[in-house]
Amino acid sequence: MQGYFDAVIADILSPAGGSGKDSDRAAYPPVLLAVSGGIDSMCMADLVLHSHHDLDFAVAHCNFHLRGEESDSDTAFVKDWCSVNGVRIHVADFDTAGYASGNGLSIEMAARELRYGWFGSLCEDYGYAGVFVAHNANDNAETLLLNLLRGTGLRGLSGMGKVSANPCGSDTCVYRPLLDFTRKQIEGYVRARGILYHDDSTNADSSYRRNRIRNEVFPIFEKINPSFIKTLNREAGYFAMARGLVEELVQRSLPDSGVDGRHEGTSMSPVCGEARLGIESLVSCSHWPYLLYMFLERYGFNSAAIASVERLLKESGKPGTTLSGKSFLSGTHILVTTSSELIVRPISVPLAGVDEAVQTDACHGSWRQHGAGPEDRVEVGGPGTYRIGGREFSVEVKPAGSIHSLKCPRGTVMFDISRLPFPFVCRRWRAGDWLVPFGMRGRKKVSDLFTDLKLDVFSKTGAIMLVRDYSDSHVAAVLGERIDDSLKVTPASSEVAVITLS
Repeated sequence: MQGYFDAVIADILSPAGGSGKDSDRAAYPPVLLAVSGGIDSMCMADLVLHSHHDLDFAVAHCNFHLRGEESDSDTAFVKDWCSVNGVRIHVADFDTAGYASGNGLSIEMAARELRYGWFGSLCEDYGYAGVFVAHNANDNAETLLLNLLRGTGLRGLSGMGKVSANPCGSDTCVYRPLLDFTRKQIEGYVRARGILYHDDSTNADSSYRRNRIRNEVFPIFEKINPSFIKTLNREAGYFAMARGLVEELVQRSLPDSGVDGRHEGTSMSPVCGEARLGIESLVSCSHWPYLLYMFLERYGFNSAAIASVERLLKESGKPGTTLSGKSFLSGTHILVTTSSELIVRPISVPLAGVDEAVQTDACHGSWRQHGAGPEDRVEVGGPGTYRIGGREFSVEVKPAGSIHSLKCPRGTVMFDISRLPFPFVCRRWRAGDWLVPFGMRGRKKVSDLFTDLKLDVFSKTGAIMLVRDYSDSHVAAVLGERIDDSLKVTPASSEVAVITLS
């Protein structure tokens, strides 16, 4: 087992700087070992300790304080092992139950977030290349089945990889050197070497989903196929390869379906991380529901949400069905539908005028505006560059004689500065705003203007209003789009204000 383990180490660490041939410590970067004190992690710790690669490593141990004295006993045990073997140790104490309650998480998810967040911090602070975790072939089989039950597509059926990104967003890697070994192989190695370990009493508690799979489902599978663990792991490998092939095909198909990072058709600026998918070109593709799944799955949308989007697209055009204006939320992104596109944007991107990005249920969501915030307005006291809600615009004043055409380029408005002298206010759009569009006589709600311009919800919430006073509902201009007729430039105008969105 040691020889095969060392071969795995050479394979997974070589890309990070090792040659895979030298046993010198300098051949590989220092790593962190996640050691709980259980049989899997103690097996891994012993294999690393006796590796012919002579790895530079330290141990990280989490005390989640979920099992009283048993948790404290695990901590003391791991500390003793590190002391006897001259290994550096980092220990963290977590109020896991409090964190779970405060963040609306299960105990399992809370512990996962806490430990991986801490592992990432340790790697960044101390220069570890990544963290070794003791996931084995049994764990991988459990993950495959849990993902199948949750509905995660080929990504979930691919199981765990020997090298993956930190799930909490750190740049550090997670390494799984025991992934090829079954629990029986680990138990055999531990018995043969006389390695001490602690049993976790919660492993017998089948109220946890993973334990239920392990304790109740796996024994049935073993009666059907005694080698089912190896079979499931082999199939996970095939699923991973199939996923790679499918993603290559999807990448060839989706660009032709209108995936785009640009803000075509509006005057709004491009947004980092935004993706757009043309609906007409999507549904014209064979097997478009799977293309839709592959497109949205990468942004964290689950099967239920994707099925809702698929149903919406299939029902569009039917009486009583409105395609535009629906919103869906994943853990990291928001999807909004227009009459022609699906628009996906990271939740971390500020949405002007929206404090809570979206209120959503399983199928549909709705946007809600809230009260003013500190970036809700800016006073424009003269020419210069200003920012509001993450958007930037420039203000210039030019002699009317230097303006050769009153036809404004996209993103620019011009008006007679004498009709609205400095200072004036720019703020976000509010429900109830109105103006008399240039060349018209009657007033028009800005929301109706947005409809005429076919702006999507992101563009609407990011729109900037120019007003005489913050409380005014009578809008002097919608920056980048229209001015109020009262501000129009005439032959009598001497100076013209030019406002351009960057």
